[in-house]
Amino acid sequence: MDLLNTLVDKGLRRELPTRDEALAVLATSDDDVLDVVAAAGKVRRHWFGRRVKLNYLVNLKSGLCPEDCSYCSQRLGSKADILKYTWLKPDQASQAAAAGLAGGAKRVCLVASGRGPTDRDVDRVSDTIKAIKDQNEDVEVCACLGLLSDGQAERLREAGADAYNHNLNTSEGTYGDITTTHTYADRVDTVQKAHAAGLSACSGLIAGMGESDEDLVDVVYSLRELDPDSVPVNFLIPFEGTPLAKEWNLTPQRCLRILAMVRFVCPDVEVRIAGGREVHLRTMQPLALNLANSIFLGDYLTSEGQAGKADLEMIADAGFEVEGAGEVTLPEHRLTAGADCGAHAEAGCGAHADAGCGSHEGGGVCGSVKVQAEQEQPAEARTDLVAVRRRGAGTDLAPNA
Repeated sequence: MDLLNTLVDKGLRRELPTRDEALAVLATSDDDVLDVVAAAGKVRRHWFGRRVKLNYLVNLKSGLCPEDCSYCSQRLGSKADILKYTWLKPDQASQAAAAGLAGGAKRVCLVASGRGPTDRDVDRVSDTIKAIKDQNEDVEVCACLGLLSDGQAERLREAGADAYNHNLNTSEGTYGDITTTHTYADRVDTVQKAHAAGLSACSGLIAGMGESDEDLVDVVYSLRELDPDSVPVNFLIPFEGTPLAKEWNLTPQRCLRILAMVRFVCPDVEVRIAGGREVHLRTMQPLALNLANSIFLGDYLTSEGQAGKADLEMIADAGFEVEGAGEVTLPEHRLTAGADCGAHAEAGCGAHADAGCGSHEGGGVCGSVKVQAEQEQPAEARTDLVAVRRRGAGTDLAPNA
């Protein structure tokens, strides 16, 4: 049985691949990328059919963040020419959310820059959640406000929040190279607080910051151990005016391999293509729908995305369908098992399972898929595709949805 057949078999059983297997996916050649997509697509379709969940971002407070995250255009000291504004009022945020919901989104993600919310900020967001749900009873609301203090997740849940997002972003071993004003452990703690409060945990990563394959596997295995319901995969948008402005490390083929690896390691969770898909996947975005079952509609926090109409056409043309408000995203076993580690059959929730694949003793990778012998060539810098958001929340212009 070759590598991809092994990974499909494990994905259908929710069994954790070995680290060697996950690394082998990232090391496959461009000649084999369609085979990799086809294999991971079997796992995606088994758990999620051909549904694509649409999510819509509302940036409640933009810029002027005191944290120094190197990838972020809103960071301390950023010279990126982005929109900067303080908190939107609840009715402004509700109006912004309405545009995304009219475009087919079933989840609204409320995001605010900053280290973490004050209690007054939680009150503001709670009022915003209520305003949105008063107008749209069935909408899912996810909050993303930074590091949470004790009791804040519970207050957001009481206000009607369904989920909380806080990304791990990169591996624990390299986290200090990306951010110095808070720690990897701080991020893990916030995801755990969201879980404990009964919120659906959402946590993902950013690829393309100069990390190694081992770093990517490390962070995805850590996410598997944390057991979020959704894993957003961001591809770095190298904003001018940030420390990572010169990091152009991704090709469309590498992005597809990363998404496939995430799907194999997290087979039954909502894998979301997040920021940077237009910049790095480009014309290969439709192929990525075979790997991920969720995308953001329209624009991002500080950058413009593909036109919302083009997103919907892409989904239809690729043979997928937009997930309806009445449809349940997650497989039934995740809804009933919650955060129980027993939901992961056979392999458990261990972040480092190095027992090898099947009958191949010693942990060696089994398979006939061609592995690249040389390091990938640097990607072309496509600065023309990085557009700062000038419409929607915080402006007088209509949003992209």
